[in-house]
Formats: sequence, C-alpha cells, structure tokens
Amino acid sequence: MKQLFDERLYHPETTGFGGLPDVTEHSNIRRTLSRQNSISNSDSGGEIASIQKSKVNFGNPLAGGVVVGGDIVGLDAKSPTSLGSTTGAGATGKAKGKASRKANAGPDGGQKGRRGSWLVAITLVSAICLLAIAATLAYQHFLMAPSRNSHAQRLRIVRRILREVPLVDGHNNYAWNVRKYAHSSLELHLSHDVDHKSLWARPAWAQTDMERLKQGLVSVQVWSAYVPCEAQGLDAVQLALEQIDIVRRLSDMYARETVLATSSQDIVDAHRRGLLASLIGVEGGHTIGSSLGVLRSFYSLGARYLSLTHRCDVSWAGSSASPAEQGLTPFGKAIVREMNRLGMMIDLSHSSDATARDVLQVTRAPVIFSHSAARQLCNSTRNVPDDILRLVAENGGLIMLSFDSEDVACGRQARLQDVIEHIKYVRAIAGIQHIGLGAGYDGIELPPLGLEDVSKYPELLAALLEDHNWSEEDVAMLAGRNFLRIMETVETVRDYWKRAAIQPIEQTEPQPKTQCTYMSS
Repeated sequence: MKQLFDERLYHPETTGFGGLPDVTEHSNIRRTLSRQNSISNSDSGGEIASIQKSKVNFGNPLAGGVVVGGDIVGLDAKSPTSLGSTTGAGATGKAKGKASRKANAGPDGGQKGRRGSWLVAITLVSAICLLAIAATLAYQHFLMAPSRNSHAQRLRIVRRILREVPLVDGHNNYAWNVRKYAHSSLELHLSHDVDHKSLWARPAWAQTDMERLKQGLVSVQVWSAYVPCEAQGLDAVQLALEQIDIVRRLSDMYARETVLATSSQDIVDAHRRGLLASLIGVEGGHTIGSSLGVLRSFYSLGARYLSLTHRCDVSWAGSSASPAEQGLTPFGKAIVREMNRLGMMIDLSHSSDATARDVLQVTRAPVIFSHSAARQLCNSTRNVPDDILRLVAENGGLIMLSFDSEDVACGRQARLQDVIEHIKYVRAIAGIQHIGLGAGYDGIELPPLGLEDVSKYPELLAALLEDHNWSEEDVAMLAGRNFLRIMETVETVRDYWKRAAIQPIEQTEPQPKTQCTYMSS
C-alpha cells in the first residue's frame, strides 16, 4: 500500500490535489447519492410499469383466448373461427360444440371466481393494514408525542433533546477578555475562594460564566483565541499562545465541570459524563505568522480550528473586510492542505468571497463558518452570500449562526426573532444538515433581546419548536449533531491521509526582515 502511494506522489498526473493523492471520498458522496437516487427512481419506474402490465394480464392471462386440447382458441365474437364451428356432420357437430363449450365454461368460470375472491380478500386485508398503520401514527402523533402548545412544554422537549445530543456553541471570546482585562490571570482571589467561583464573577463585559453555561445546557464550548489585526507582524503568535494556555488552565482548574476536548469522541465521552467539553479555536490567520510550524504547534496544543482571516488581509488570504477581493495564494493553498492533513477544521468566517471559493475548491474536508449569518438578510461583511451557502452544502460543511446584532440585524438592536429568521433562511438555502450555532458571546457588544447571554440557548430552541416545520430531529441537528458530523469527517480525512503516508508540508513563504524579527524566513 505504501509503495502505491509513493508511486502516486512521484507521478503528479495521477493525482488531483496539488501533487498529493486524493485519498478521500467525502466530496463525491453527495453526487454519488444523487446518481444512486436517480438510478433507483428509474428502476422503481420500471418496476411499477411491469407491475401495472402484469395486473392488466392477470384477470385474463390468455388475452382473449382459452386452451382447447393444447391449442389457444380465440373468443372474439368477431373472429371467423369459434368453438361453435362444426368439423363433422351438422347436428352432431353442433351438439359436440355446445358440449365442449359447457365443459370448458365450468372450470374457467370457477377459476375466474376464485381469482376474484382472492383479489377481494387481498384488497380487504391491505385496507385493514393501512387503517391500522394510520391509526398507530395518529396515536403516536396526537397522544404519545409530547405536546408543543406551551412554552413550558417546548422547554421540556428541548431539555430531553439535549440530554441525548450535546449543544455546541462554536465561538466564544471569553479567553481574550481574560487576557485583556485580567492579564491572563486565573488566580484572582483564589486564596479566598476554594471553589474558584470568583473566576466566573460577572463583569460588565462578560456574557459567559460557568453557572450560565449550565443554565444554557451548553455541552460543548469552543473558546476562541482571538488576536486583533493590530498585532499582525508583532506579537500575534504570543497572544494566541497565551489564550490557548488560558483555556488549558481553565480546564485543569475546573476539572469537575469541564474537560479539554480534542476529538469528536472526547465530546461524546464528556457529554456522557455530564461535563462541559472545552475546545480551542484560533481566530485570524495572522496568528500563525505565515509559518506552518506554528500551525502544527497550535494543533499539538489542542487548537481544532483556525479562522483563516479576521478584519485584515494576510499575505496568503483575503479578508471580507478588505476592499480588495483577494483569494488564496499558493502558500494559502498549502495551509489548507496542511490543515486537512492535521485534521484541523477550516473556519471561513471573516474570509473574502474569493478566499472562500478558493478554499472550497482546494479542501478535501468540510469547512465551517464559525460565526456568520445570511448576507441576503443583512449585508454584513461576515455574512455568507447564497451561492457560497450552496457551495458549503455541496462541500458537506457547516454555517454556525452568529448572534451579533451587526450580523443578524444590520447593526440595530437585534431580537431573538432576527436570529430565527437567519437560521430559517440558511436552512432554506443550504439545508438542515448544514446549520449550527456560533453566537460569538463575550465578543458581542449588543446581544439580541431574549438571547442576552449563554443561558438563553433553550429559549432559542424552544422558539424554533413553535414552528411545526421544525421537528425534534431538526433541532437536534442544529444544536450539535451537525457539528459532530463535521468534526468526525475532518478526522476521517486526516486518517485517510495518515494511511496514505502524506508527510507534513514544508513549503514556506518568504518574510521580509524587519526591526521586529531576528531573521527572515
């Protein structure tokens, strides 16, 4: 097997991924299923036609004839030949013809009668079965299914769903606030607080604390290591590392309540144990300093997604906030490939449309938008246009809905209903399998009314259940099942590449030597 992959590596014409063998198949699954469905539908049509044809012939298998002495004789009244025609002398022939008709009419008539009886019996049994099925479904729907008429009833349904499916919040800026306002200290008043509760005190800038995470039934929190664009080329790498350290220390300090998760199985295990799974995301490609070594180091420390850009371009990818529509450079494509190899999710929130399209062409794993909404409803630079929503669905990826008023209400004070409208719109364009939640708490200056902090997630899900177009399964997919599927698929791509013996990419991007660097790349 290794020899096969080595041969493909040395023969680029046999590869489809920049000199690397395309050993993954997920990108073709959607088209394959569509082809299979088309074939299945065609086959079904043929079967239906065949069944209809057999039904036509079932009542009269000889199509207008009966067997007499091994020969088929027509019964058409217009036919010149009939059973009543004579082959001998007059009356004797006629008598024999009449006797023959009487002899044959009896058995054939009895057979037809028995067939008719069987058809009636089968029809009755089928009707009874259909009525029984309908009655069972009606009973389950109206009597066994919990009522969704009141808000309290819907909240009970949400709690039951979230006991089975982890609720995932895909983006939270708490670590940046600790770095900025508490200078990365988690030891604040620790000597007087054995239970460490003071860490989760509620300063004015915070929309997140442990108590409210529990109230919100959050099972998976992705903590973002956010680094402002002003740090690009300066201490961006250091700021990202310090926030990764905050999340790791946080998990150690609150070991009875949260655990650091680095895989989809870690999330499942934490949810089963009733713990909050803490994941790490890094926001802004400038945090890696144009170094694949730094990217790999972030992954080793637990980072499981990287936002390629923030509100500024990087040398290898364009930002949605930039007037220039820049996409990926060759080095940017190398970063995408290396993230595929590592098993690191690619986050396209803040990326330019050109960057997003380039990534969707290059990647062999599904992508995410960790905190975005629909551009058709609100023309925010972080939001996603319809054509890219469709491309993300084809990629198998995920759009995680932002709660920021800038994204869902174009800067005015947002309300819970504004978020719901964006969720429903993205579902209509991309499909229920491609939506999730990435509020952006602790980075939202003006949270929506009704969704003021992380404790309000059940209110959102209960409000969705008011709409009977939303099933419990739909809510479960939005809450966390879709995110788990994406993470598992990214890990599957990683495992494919590992079995293919794909080595780390060693491409570099030349960087100019400045007063802030010891040496250039």
